[in-house]
Parts: sequence; C-alpha cells; structure tokens
Amino acid sequence: MLASLAPQWSAGFGFAARAFAKTAASAARQGAIGSVRLIDSFHKETVDDIFAHALKKQTGVSLKYMLDFGQNPIERQLLLSAQFLHKELPVRLAHRVAELENLPYGLSAKKHILQVRDWYVESFRDLRSFPHVKDAADELKFTELLRGIYRRHANAVPVMAKGVSELREELRLQQRLTELPEIHQFLDGFYLSRIGIRILIGQHIALHEPSKPNHIGLICTKCSPVLVAQDAINDARSICMREYGDAPEVSVYGSPDFVFPYVPSHLHHMLFELVKNSLRAVQDRFADSDDAAPPIRLVVAEGGEDVTLKVSDEGGGIPRSGLANIWTYLYSTAKSPVDPRQVEDVDSGPVVLAGYGYGLPISRLYARYFGGDLQIISMEGYGTDAYLHLNRLGTSQEPLP
Repeated sequence: MLASLAPQWSAGFGFAARAFAKTAASAARQGAIGSVRLIDSFHKETVDDIFAHALKKQTGVSLKYMLDFGQNPIERQLLLSAQFLHKELPVRLAHRVAELENLPYGLSAKKHILQVRDWYVESFRDLRSFPHVKDAADELKFTELLRGIYRRHANAVPVMAKGVSELREELRLQQRLTELPEIHQFLDGFYLSRIGIRILIGQHIALHEPSKPNHIGLICTKCSPVLVAQDAINDARSICMREYGDAPEVSVYGSPDFVFPYVPSHLHHMLFELVKNSLRAVQDRFADSDDAAPPIRLVVAEGGEDVTLKVSDEGGGIPRSGLANIWTYLYSTAKSPVDPRQVEDVDSGPVVLAGYGYGLPISRLYARYFGGDLQIISMEGYGTDAYLHLNRLGTSQEPLP
C-alpha cells in the first residue's frame, strides 16, 4: 500500500495571527520577487479587512450539531444557518489568505498559489459585500452566492498541488532541504480548513435540494460502511483494470445492515484511496509472478465509540525507512508524477492527484475532521494494513487550524 501525509496542524487561530504579524517583515522580501503581495493587488481597505478577520477566532461545529440543526430545515433554521455562514466564512477565508501571503521558501510567489489566494480573496469580498441576511428572500440570494463560491474553489486542491510540486522540483534541483515542516503544517491546516468550509457550504446548499431518503443535507443518517466500501472498491478496481489490464479481488467482511450517521462522500473518498493503493501494490508485486495475486481484505468492525475499517494487502509492504515519507506532501510513490511545467492552464487543473502524493494526507484529514484517524502499519516483505477509525458518536468538534 503506497501514498502520503504530514505533521500536525496548529491549534486555534495562532497560525493566522503569526502570519499577520509577519506581514510587515515579509513585505520587503516578497517585494523583491514581484507584485505578489496583497497590497499590490487589492485595495488597502480590503487588505485591512482581511487581516482584521484573520485575527478573529473560528467557530467549530460537530457532526451531531449539523444533524440536529438540519433535521427540520424550516425557514427559520435556514435563515439562522445563512446568518452563521455570513459571519463565519469570512473569518475562515481570511485565516487562509493570511497564511497564503506568508509562506516560506518563496512558495507564496508561485503562480498557482497566487491563483488560489486570489480565489479566497474574491470569495471574502463577495461575502463581505453581501448585506446582512434578514429574511427568506435574502437567504435564497445568499445561497446562490454560496453556490458560486463552492464552484469557484472546486479545483483548489490540484492547483495548490501544482505550486507545491514546482517548489519540490526547485529544491530537488538545488539539492536543498526536502524536510519542510512549515510547508507540511500549512498544507495540513489549509486542506483541513477547506474540508470544513466545503462541508459547511455544501450542507447549507444541500438543505435546499429535494430531500433524499435517510439524508440530512450531505449527511446520511443510515450510512452503511459495507455498501460504501463496495462502491469504492468497484471504482478503484475499474481504474486498476484500465491501467494494468487486471485487478486483484477485494473481499469485504462485515454486515451491510450495520449503519451509522456519516458523510458517504467522505467515506468513499478515503476507502477509494486505501483500496486503490493496495491494488497497485499487489498488482506491481505479482505482475510477473506465476502465482495468482492474493485478494485484498476489507474488514468493518463496529465498536462503541468508533467504526473501524481495515484494508489489508500482501503487496510487499513499505520499508521502515520509507514510512515517514508516506506522511509528507513532498513525496509520491507514483511512477510518473505530474510535471507542473506541462500544466499551464490553472483553470483546467487535474482532478486526479496521482503523482502529487496527496492520497493519504487528504484521507487522514477527512478522517480527523469528524474525530477519527488513519493509521498505517506495514510489514516489509509481506504487506500493509491501513486502519481507518471513524468517530461514531458525532460529538467531536472540528479540529480547526
């Protein structure tokens, strides 16, 4: 099983505050690079407003809160949700802009990083210019604004990945330091925040859509991990078939009747990554063997606090010296990483992140967002076990960066 991830995120709003404090110190340094500072691209009033919001504390929510709040999406509930987002989203966006303005190693000056920063500034300005949400008519207009913001940021992950890949390539050519804890910490916080922003916006929008059975917005109240796993397995095996012409079998152990409240799209994303990695490892190991490739095993265990899913393969495992690498954003095991110099159009960024090494990092953040975790245990020469822990109580607050 192969892929990647990074260290812990900073707590509270300290990171954004530190970014704000560094703005003056970094001005001269970044000025030498070119007009990449906020003040060179936006009005002073906008920049001041952004950094004022970056010093405010973010407000976390829990899965249980979203379930309880969205259970009866009457007009008043939707109005309260819109008012909360109107106040909260500018704070979260401002935190990210402050960080994007002050990244080390010249990362803030990369074209793709500037593109993402400008998306965040644009969304911040849209939200700040929208009047206070007072009634149902305002709420409907605000929801349309949220739809536009949701679409605007759809490609933020691959576009950010291009910028980081450029930095990685530069450092490799210069034979400079490749262990960059500041970059890892920032990316963990940035992507974790993005998950939170998108689920808050997505949940509000989904409450306006025609209701689906056993769903409260994006959350399925009777999510079957076995059924979601089957879908993820089918998708991962299809990709393996296309790439290799064959795919190992995947055996699932667990009852499809077991259900619990969760976001199916998050669970699908995590299981797809884990199964895809295992399929690749097993297929590579047994490609030239006369022996049949052993099946991958996916086990679903129901606990009192957690639902745990284990994905086990016999793909040869990972050397102990390489285990640290699977948790860094600056590492990929893909044979043909994407060359950022060959992808010039930032608006048509790749949806698939193969070659960037982001599969495990993003998956672990999805798990941690609702109080779970992802752990990898490997036996070199045999195979790898991935343990995906999901908090079934739903009371865990967002781990805000």
